[in-house]
Amino acid sequence: MFKNNLKIAWRSLKKQPFFTFLNTFGLAIGMAGGLLISLYIYDEFSYDKMFTDANRIYRINADIKFGGSIMKASVVGAPMAAAIKRDFPQIESVTRIRDRGSLLLRKLEAEANTKESNVAFADSTFFKMFGIDLVVGDVNSALTEPNTLVLTKTAAEKHFGVKNALGQQLLLNNTDTYTVAGVIPDFPKNSFLRDHDVFMAMAGFDDAQQMLWTSHNYFTFVKLLPEADIADFQAPLQSMLETYIFPYVQKFYPGITAESFAASGNYLRYSTIALTDIHLHSNRGTELSANSSIQNVYILSFIGLFLILLASINFMNLSTAHSLKRAKEVGIRKTLGSNKSELIRQFLIESGVISFISLLLALTIAMIALPFFNDLSGKSISIPFTNFIFWMILLASVAFLGLFSGSYPAFFMSRFVAATVLKGGGQQSVGGGKIRNSLVVFQFAISVFLIISTLVVFQQLKYIQSKDLGFAKDQVLLIDDTFAVGNKLLSIKEEIEQLGQVSSVTLTGFMPTPSSRNDNSFFKEGSTEQEDALQMQNWVVDHDYLSTLNMQLIAGRNFDKRHPTDSTATILNESAVARLGVAPEDILGTRISGNLGEERPIFYTVIGVVKNFHFASLREDIGALGLFLGSSNGAMAIKLKAGDFSNAIGNIENIWNRIAPGQLFNYRFMEDSFNTTYQAEQKLGRIFVVFTVLSILIACLGLFGLAAFNAEKRTKEIGIRKVLGASVGQITYRLTTDFLRLVGIAVLISLPLGWFAMSKWLEDFSYKIEVGWWVLALAAFLAVAIAILTVGYQSIKAASINPVKSLRTE
Repeated sequence: MFKNNLKIAWRSLKKQPFFTFLNTFGLAIGMAGGLLISLYIYDEFSYDKMFTDANRIYRINADIKFGGSIMKASVVGAPMAAAIKRDFPQIESVTRIRDRGSLLLRKLEAEANTKESNVAFADSTFFKMFGIDLVVGDVNSALTEPNTLVLTKTAAEKHFGVKNALGQQLLLNNTDTYTVAGVIPDFPKNSFLRDHDVFMAMAGFDDAQQMLWTSHNYFTFVKLLPEADIADFQAPLQSMLETYIFPYVQKFYPGITAESFAASGNYLRYSTIALTDIHLHSNRGTELSANSSIQNVYILSFIGLFLILLASINFMNLSTAHSLKRAKEVGIRKTLGSNKSELIRQFLIESGVISFISLLLALTIAMIALPFFNDLSGKSISIPFTNFIFWMILLASVAFLGLFSGSYPAFFMSRFVAATVLKGGGQQSVGGGKIRNSLVVFQFAISVFLIISTLVVFQQLKYIQSKDLGFAKDQVLLIDDTFAVGNKLLSIKEEIEQLGQVSSVTLTGFMPTPSSRNDNSFFKEGSTEQEDALQMQNWVVDHDYLSTLNMQLIAGRNFDKRHPTDSTATILNESAVARLGVAPEDILGTRISGNLGEERPIFYTVIGVVKNFHFASLREDIGALGLFLGSSNGAMAIKLKAGDFSNAIGNIENIWNRIAPGQLFNYRFMEDSFNTTYQAEQKLGRIFVVFTVLSILIACLGLFGLAAFNAEKRTKEIGIRKVLGASVGQITYRLTTDFLRLVGIAVLISLPLGWFAMSKWLEDFSYKIEVGWWVLALAAFLAVAIAILTVGYQSIKAASINPVKSLRTE
C-alpha cells in the first residue's frame, strides 16, 4: 500500500511541476538556512569541551568597585593560585596564565624576527590541568625552569621543525634568550587558547612571584576533585578578603577594614565560571581570546526557527492554493471507497516526498553557501557527512517537518465533500480562509521584525563609525613593535617627521584603539583615605601625542619641551576631573600620586584637562584617564596628510629598513584597529541581512501561493465583473487590497515587537542610537512594497484573463 501511495504521490507532483518547484524550493531554503544556523550554534556550544575533565575546571573572576570605577575582571592577583591550592581541600590543581601580548622571536643566528601575536606566560601545571600532551618534550618538566618556553606545532615549524625544536634557543624581543622545552599540538578553533602559539615559563617571570594581591593580571584556573561541588568552593572563596586581601591593603590604607570598605560603597567579589561557559557567558574586560555571546545564539536560534516555520507555512499555503485542482480527485477517491484516513495518509506521503527532495536540495544549497557563511560568521564549520548521529537527527527532523508541513493541507483536502466537488462546487467546499490568512500575517510579521532588526543593527554600526570619538582615527598609521629597533627609534621618528606626506608622529604603546592598558589608584595630595581614591588608566605618552591624534584640551596646556618639570606633570580627562569633584579650570595645579605605599611618593601636577575620548568600546562609559610624560616605545602613530597613502607607507618603510635593517615592519591603520572592536556587531548585521532576505523570499512565496489560491477561487467573479465593465486596474485593486490588509495587520503586530526587542539589544551600549520612527516606517513601507509586487503580478494576471474563459471554468 505504501509503495502504491508513493507512486501516486510522485505522479501527482510531476503533474504540477511549477507548484512542486515552489514547494520544494521554499522548504529547501528554510532547511538550508536552519541547517547552517544549527551547525553554527552547535559549534558555539562545543567550545573548550575537548579538554580533559573540562566539566571540573573553573576560572576565578573578580568584580571590583573602587575609586569610582567598576571593573568586571577575569583575572586575579598573582598569589591567589598558591593560596587556593593551600587552603581549599576541594581543589585538585591550580594553574595561572598571564597574557603577554605580541612577541618578536628569532633564532640566535638569524637577523630577521618573526612576530607571534599571542604569547602567554603559564605555570608548569598548565599541561596536566588541561590534559595537553606534548608532541616533543616531557610534560613533567616543561616550563619548570626559567627562560624556557613551549611552542605549538605551527610555531615550531616556523623556526626549527617539530622534531628538531627541543633544546633549541630563541631570542625574544632581541634581548632575552629562551630554550624550547617542548612542542604541543595546535589548539582547536573552538578552544579559548586557539590564538596562542607560544607559552613562556611563569617560573622566570618576577611579577608572578610577588605578593601583589590587588594587581589583577593572572587568569587563574582551578580543577575540582571528582567528588567536590563548586558550591562548596564558591561560598568560602570570599573569605580570602579577610585572610589575605585586607591585611595586604592595610599597608597602604592602615585604617581600612571590611566594614569601612563596604560602607564606602566599594566591593571586591570573587566568583567562578565554568571553563565550558566562558565562550558564551563571559563578557569581561580581558579575555584570552574573543568570546561570543549567548544573546547572539538566542537571536540566531530564533531566526533559524522562524526560517523553518516560514518555509512550512509557505508549503501549507501553496498546497491549499493548489487544492482546488485536486478537488475532483478527492471526490472520485471518496466515491470509490477511500476513507478520510487513507486520503490523509496519501497527502502526508506526498508532503514527505517533497520534504525529502527539499532535504537533498537543502544540502546542496548548504554546501554551496557554507564557504560564504563561514566568511560571514568567522567560523570554520563543515557539514559532518560521516557522522551517523547527524544523519539520524537530520532524517528525523525532515520526517517531522514533512508531517508538520503536510498536516494542515492533508486534513484540509480530506474534508472535501464528494457530492459537492463532483458537481463543480469546489470553491464552496474549500474553507480555512482564516487559517491561511493568519499564516500570511505570521509570515510577514516575522519578516517585518527582521527588517527592523537589520535596520537598527546597521544604524548602530553607522553611528559608531561616525560618532565623534574625541580623537582622529582617520589617516593614522600605526607601526607595532617599535621597541625592537632599540635606541634607533628616535632617529626613525625624526626622519619620518621630515616627510612631506606626514603631519606628526607620536611614540607610545598606549592608543585609544585596542592596545596596552594600565590602571592604578591615585590620590590628591593630603588625602590617603580609600573613599578619596581615584581609580584611573595611566598612560605614558610623549609631547606629540595630543597633536597627532587631534585631541582637544578644554583647560590648561599640553606637555611642552620647554618645561623640564613636565616629567612630573599629568593631563587628566574630563571623567577623572569629574570624579575628583572639581571643575576643569580648578583642577589645574593640583598634585596627585599613585604610589602612596612608598617612602617618598612621586606627586604629579595637573597641567591640563583633555576632552573625553573613547578608549574602550562604546558599550562602556568613558572611564577616568591620566596622561603622563615618559618613554613608551611599544608603537608609533603617524598622522598622514591626504594623498597617496601607498607612496607614504613606502617612504616610511624605506626609512625603517635603512636605519633598522632586518627588523620587522608591522603596520596597520588605526581605523582598521578601531573596527575590530565591533566585529561581533558587524557579523551579526551581515547575518541579519542574509536571513532577512531569505525570510522575505519565503514569505513572498507564501503570499504568491495565497494570491494564486484567491484568484483561482474567484475566477467566475472576475469574469462577471469584467463582463459588467470593470477594468483590469479595478479588479487588480480589489484583489490586492485584500492582501494588503493582512500585511497591515502583520505590520501593526511586528512594529512594537521590533521596537522593544531592538531597544533591549541597544541597552548593551552606553552610547547608542534611538530606534527612530523612520526605521519603523521604512520597515512597514518595504513590507507593503514587497507585498504589492508579489500580489500585483498574480492579480494582474488573473484580471487579464478572457471573461469568456473565466465563466466556462468549473
